[in-house]
Amino acid sequence: MGDVELRTDFSRINQSKAIFDDIYALDDPRAYFSVLGDLDYMIPDVAEPVVRQILAAKASATGRKPVVLDVGCSYGINAAVHRFPLTFGGLRHRYARREMRAISSETLVRLDRNFYAAWPDVGLARFIGLDVSAPAIGYATAVGLIEQGIVADLETEALSTDSAPVVRSADVIMSTGCIGYVTEKTFSKILDATEKRPWIISFVLRMFPFDSLAATFAKHGLVSQRLTGATFIQRRFRDAEEFESCLAALTRLGVDATGLESEGLFHADLILSRPETDARANPLEDIVTVASGRGRPIGPRYVHVEGNEGLQVALEP
Repeated sequence: MGDVELRTDFSRINQSKAIFDDIYALDDPRAYFSVLGDLDYMIPDVAEPVVRQILAAKASATGRKPVVLDVGCSYGINAAVHRFPLTFGGLRHRYARREMRAISSETLVRLDRNFYAAWPDVGLARFIGLDVSAPAIGYATAVGLIEQGIVADLETEALSTDSAPVVRSADVIMSTGCIGYVTEKTFSKILDATEKRPWIISFVLRMFPFDSLAATFAKHGLVSQRLTGATFIQRRFRDAEEFESCLAALTRLGVDATGLESEGLFHADLILSRPETDARANPLEDIVTVASGRGRPIGPRYVHVEGNEGLQVALEP
């Protein structure tokens, strides 16, 4: 695995990151797309081709369409970009239109239900979701992006008897940014409720160590493999403080940020956790091919430059 053998307090690392709690507490995703879009948030788009390849391998192994539990699903964006020929960037532009910003949430939900229903569903899986935000889960289910949604904070509470049957159906568990906000506590409760040993797709910011989660997964009969030679951009840093705090967190972990976070962008690793027999039969490197050339225009980035007084923070256009 190559994980740092260190259990780090995620809450301390999270002090390095900007807080966006308010954008997840609204009845529709307009603020979510506006705020994160302004920071070139792209992890749903860059993760989707990889998720598709893994889901195809899972479907091939079982002979059926898997059920995906998206942990930290918010407004169901991972389901949207997987199931339909859409992108985060394209959806952001949709919600940025003056006409869309002027309508009520109730009207937007009705329009979005029709919008998604009008697209062909090209997904390889059925989606269910888990999130602490009731408004986000309500939107995702109302517009048809996820079939069922669970509102729960499994860091602090037990999985309810009503929610357990929903979790039990999961063949694949995925997260594209919640690890760090949630820990092994959440995943342990999910795995305790599943009938089978699901595959777990984790896109984890490199500032968060994975050893405690890997140990929890191992207790449930899963081995974890990290994809080597590729990382996945999440977004730009919001400001110089977030930039430098992230680099400091990486330094404490002994992770080299050169050419990655040092260039002004959050980077995530892909880790796939599965039963050992599945991992041996279908190695991660044989499943996933990461295509280059997914570059896109990026807004101003915080970078380090060498000055008379050593390394200094600069805003690079």
